[in-house]
Amino acid sequence: MIVVQGIKNQSVMVLGMARSGLVAAQALLEGGANVFCWDDGAEGRSRASENGFICMDPMRGGLNGIDLLVTSPGIPHLYPKPHVAIAEAIRLGIPIDNDIGLFFRSFATESWQDFDVAPKVVAVTGSNGKSTTSTLIHHLLKVAGKKSQIGGNIGRGVLGLEPAEDGGLVVLELSSYQTELARSLTPDIAVFTNLSEDHLERHGGYGGYFAAKRRLFSEGSPDYAIIGVDELEGQYLASQFAESVSDERVIRVASVQKPKGYGWQVTAKKGFLSESRKGRQIASVDLRNVQGLSGQHNHQNACAAYAVLRSLNVAPRVIEEGLKSFLGLPHRGQLVREIDGVQFVNDSKATNVDAVVKALGAFKNIRWICGGLKKEGDFLALKAKMNTVIKAYVIGKDAKKFALQLQIENEICTTMVAAVNAAFAQSSPGDVILLSPAAASFDQYDSFEARGDDFIEKVSALASAMILK
Repeated sequence: MIVVQGIKNQSVMVLGMARSGLVAAQALLEGGANVFCWDDGAEGRSRASENGFICMDPMRGGLNGIDLLVTSPGIPHLYPKPHVAIAEAIRLGIPIDNDIGLFFRSFATESWQDFDVAPKVVAVTGSNGKSTTSTLIHHLLKVAGKKSQIGGNIGRGVLGLEPAEDGGLVVLELSSYQTELARSLTPDIAVFTNLSEDHLERHGGYGGYFAAKRRLFSEGSPDYAIIGVDELEGQYLASQFAESVSDERVIRVASVQKPKGYGWQVTAKKGFLSESRKGRQIASVDLRNVQGLSGQHNHQNACAAYAVLRSLNVAPRVIEEGLKSFLGLPHRGQLVREIDGVQFVNDSKATNVDAVVKALGAFKNIRWICGGLKKEGDFLALKAKMNTVIKAYVIGKDAKKFALQLQIENEICTTMVAAVNAAFAQSSPGDVILLSPAAASFDQYDSFEARGDDFIEKVSALASAMILK
């Protein structure tokens, strides 16, 4: 556990008792704080009480005498409107932070003076590809023989990580919810994958969403900034951070267009990753047969992860070895199995339109399972990729309404089992049955992971039924 520093004898209220909130409360207690907790749900309050914490309603005097309010990332603090407890804390002038801010102010300790090599933090943000890129970086570090932990928006909550080791690295996946509020953001290496419409209501629009991501760089001033420049926002961010056209603290990453200039660049084109510096190519990796990194979007992720390892002086041949042994991320372009020449791919994490555009571009002859709780995003962006789709099979409680937005042949299935069975019954060898919902899962499932697990379960049942025939 990362013990929170600088809060001894302070009174701290933790709002939200899900995974990160409970760990934050424990880390604050270890740091000597007087900890009080609250959750709007009875289950969360019970969880806090079972772990020995006092629950105090912040709207019934619970904020009296509080020095710091620590909030979970899912609780709105500004748009579309702040949670009532946060609004009251703002009115009272109580500082507000989250577990990410506590981590960055507490990770470095006096014990570092005895280390030969200072630990480093790699932080990854962006709209799509964060989880794959973070997991891939962690994998590559392990292959390179380095000590690595992974946490944040994936894996363990940041304060639940182990204290730093000599020369150790921590890889953090950070959402816009986390970067927007954290009072301290000081990564050694920061990664920006890309930007597309997502969570716009929470951030008051597209500009606010980009500003939340940008804080990782503007507040943190990392030693290295690895920035995806396929979109205008990434190009702008890279130009702001660089001190000159050849500033090698900025590594530009692209998979759609080749960056111009003579800086440090890692690009992917037609399945080949290429590293160049000062206008000269110095390394290349063939990604075409790397099963865990199929599709242009995953090639962008590979470029970002490669750039992180190169900034740590890891040799290209070692990185190539790690890329080829990467099996992919569960629920993100995950090959579940093949039945009679038909591949089943679980991309349940593709909850927005941009993520689905990338998934549809990674395969051919697609029978597309989609639908759920629709998020922000214009479905017109899917038009260009519909030439790879044979038919759509729509799930979700509002499947009929969702299907009306699709301008291709579709079938209303509602449930996962109906969609999997219908898609397979109509398939031919060489087809890909792809779960890539373009929607959140909460109309039918607790999480995208639960939706993906259900897909895997139904595919396994189908395979068992085929064996019995």
